[in-house]
Amino acid sequence: QVQLVESGGGLVQAGDSLRLSCTASGRAFSTYAMGWFRQAPGKEREVVAIIDRSGFSTYYTDSVKGRFTISRDNAKNTMYLEMNSLKSEDTAIYSCAARIEIDYGQIWLQTNEYDYWGQGTQVTVSS
Repeated sequence: QVQLVESGGGLVQAGDSLRLSCTASGRAFSTYAMGWFRQAPGKEREVVAIIDRSGFSTYYTDSVKGRFTISRDNAKNTMYLEMNSLKSEDTAIYSCAARIEIDYGQIWLQTNEYDYWGQGTQVTVSS
């Protein structure tokens, strides 16, 4: 079992930056593949970025490539999402997710592939 807590959301202007954090408690953090997902009002939850258990393999949805960076510090039990050049269309509730993973390099993109979720943090970008 693992508990996930997000932080770092807020209200910013277009072009600004934010860094989200997802801190985990429970069993060994390094055994989890992790991801960031977001849900905008009236839309389905979508994948934003994924990172494997080692931190060396990552995935980004097309709309955030070149602007967002996902990373993790297994020693601190924390995953990050550095968001730059924010746009109004990035406005959403951002949630982190985790799944137990044996293999390195595995990237999972579907919400139903994750076992654990945080409560979410609101990111609002004003234009």
